[in-house]
Amino acid sequence: MDYHDSERATELAERARRFMDEVVIPTEREYLGEGTVDESVIEDLRAEARERGVYCPQIGEEHGGMGESFRDVLPLFEEAGRSLLGAVAMRVDAPDEGNMHTIELVGTDEQKQEYLEPLVAGDIRSGFSMTEPRDGAGSDPKMISTTAEKEGDEWVINGHKWWTTQGDESDVLIVMARTNEENHPYQGCSLFLVPTDADGVDIVEPTPHLGQSMLPESHAEIAYDGVRVPEENLLGGLDMGFVHAQERLGPARLTHCMRFTGMATRALDVAKTYMEDREAFGSKLSEKQAKRYEIADMETRLHATRTMVRHAAGELDRGEEARVEVGMAKVYAANTAQEAIDLAVQCCGGAGISRKLPLADFYEAVRAFRIVDGADEVHRRVIARAAFDDEFDADELERLPTFGEPSV
Repeated sequence: MDYHDSERATELAERARRFMDEVVIPTEREYLGEGTVDESVIEDLRAEARERGVYCPQIGEEHGGMGESFRDVLPLFEEAGRSLLGAVAMRVDAPDEGNMHTIELVGTDEQKQEYLEPLVAGDIRSGFSMTEPRDGAGSDPKMISTTAEKEGDEWVINGHKWWTTQGDESDVLIVMARTNEENHPYQGCSLFLVPTDADGVDIVEPTPHLGQSMLPESHAEIAYDGVRVPEENLLGGLDMGFVHAQERLGPARLTHCMRFTGMATRALDVAKTYMEDREAFGSKLSEKQAKRYEIADMETRLHATRTMVRHAAGELDRGEEARVEVGMAKVYAANTAQEAIDLAVQCCGGAGISRKLPLADFYEAVRAFRIVDGADEVHRRVIARAAFDDEFDADELERLPTFGEPSV
């Protein structure tokens, strides 16, 4: 399909595809069914990505990235999604990708030097610590209970978080906390950069979850007990935490959509190749009308997904909130990717559930996408309110989309 992407976007996507086909996917094949990939392998992939001009394209050159526009890197994100190793190799992987974007957007020069540039280089890792357990903030962020109180030239943070992606492996956390109890949470929360080795940061335990396979990705429960950080660790404006988080999550949702669209596309490619080679009941599987039509439907839905994402990205580029457009793209992409990968597994039969193909890993990984960065129900709520022209409650600032869990 011709999506009328810019010449630069097409060039970046072609570079990324060659990198995936020639380096990443062959590496993936070596480790299928073998457990997690060693960190040295990731370092080698990243070194090759730098050589090929596809490393961290979304961050400014002055900070170690390539300085490409958001619209131009979207097709690259899709290519990266074709393997679980692709995004981490090109340094477009969550949660670091979104955290880097946030620090670049609202961080001070000192914060960029201390945290952004090492993140771009891959020397450190980060987590976004917003979701809280039980009675705290999850899909409804208004329930946030973690606090940050100013004492002299320090902020003192107390609270309890969980589902912090990469939290038990991070060097720095972006923590959402209440800084103004008098205001509604949307107008009274702030973001803070908190080193994980700060006194009072307790990584309670990692949270094993569906989809952990080739990459050592995890989530963690974290307690903040009297954690003190200097006032310069406030990230962005005071009481502007939800505004900055939305600036982070709008683009991050779309990059997630593209990565999983790439995963679903490759899953169908694997299935079509298998169906061409496999014969049953007198003909190739690829000649069976029922499965041909199912593949056709999925190709149609993936085309629709790519179009929706590009439209939503265009709205963001124009300075629009695009909450409905982003929500529609996210829900549609998540469900389409899940169903496309499920179809690919079914088309490949026993081979589909084996660890000889990447489909089993894809199948496990994709299910979380309907929960992370806003559960389906959260986005449908926003879309439904717009569809029925419901009045938004100005006191609750409902024009800002709610957030899902885990925090990625």
